[in-house]
Amino acid sequence: MNPIETILEKYPAVILDGALATELERRGADLKDKLWSAKLLIENPEMIRQLHMDYFLAGADCAITASYQATVEGFMRRGLSENEAIALIQKSVKIAIEARDDFWKNGSNRIGRPRPFVAASVGPYGAYLADGSEYRGEYGLSQSELEKFHRPRIEALIAAGADILACETIPCLIEAQAIVNVLKEFPNASAWISFSAKDNVHISGGEKISDCAARLDQFPQVAALGVNCTSPKFISSLIRAVKSKTSKPILVYPNSGETYNAEKHDWNGDAFCTAFGEEARHWFADGAQIIGGCCRTTPDDIRAIAGWART
Repeated sequence: MNPIETILEKYPAVILDGALATELERRGADLKDKLWSAKLLIENPEMIRQLHMDYFLAGADCAITASYQATVEGFMRRGLSENEAIALIQKSVKIAIEARDDFWKNGSNRIGRPRPFVAASVGPYGAYLADGSEYRGEYGLSQSELEKFHRPRIEALIAAGADILACETIPCLIEAQAIVNVLKEFPNASAWISFSAKDNVHISGGEKISDCAARLDQFPQVAALGVNCTSPKFISSLIRAVKSKTSKPILVYPNSGETYNAEKHDWNGDAFCTAFGEEARHWFADGAQIIGGCCRTTPDDIRAIAGWART
């Protein structure tokens, strides 16, 4: 069984962590860089480890690794060798595993909750481009080209010991299909597929999320389907659309509702809701069983979700 299935056998929900990069920035990290949070794999891995620990302490059942923007091409563009790039990608998993194991050593941390797992982030091709195209999906690449891009990182993350892959902020169905095709090469691995969405019906590339769910429902290695880094105002409708086409667990981890400006590497506008944890309770009622936060959410938001999901 995959770790999601294992937890849902005994608990009503899986609690994901919250934002990584924007929370690291809030804590003082300078991530205005094409590597984004992956920059700290080089400069300050301890800062990443501490944030993973803080999310576990807040109640998260899962640490999503700092590999969203960590790619072989991206690190080599920085002047590293291919082997050095792969080592850094795998380091993201090792940091999360170390934080999880340290957390779980304390017996008091085990009360009333499952052993947390590590989800290795597989960001979209658009994250490597660092131009915001994960919110558009306009790559102009074929499926085979996308498979070639994703294969080295997926192989490295699985080899590093990740419990599951978090294929996240995927803007278009062709990229999801490319990832699933690569996943077939690793039959013992599982992944969740999480899209970015532009409204309450369509993912960022324009396809209906219900069509995407129907297409991916047939793949047993896909452990869950859903959306992330999308405004909370669209989440309930998107849950219902996914639920209509799949029996797989549904996951949601929206951002705060602000809009990302790729040129300035910043977020604009106001947060959609002031009580993220309470809003998440509605998503659970709508049918989501795996819930957390994306950009601009914090450990306090995850603590609020754990407050009702683990009582």
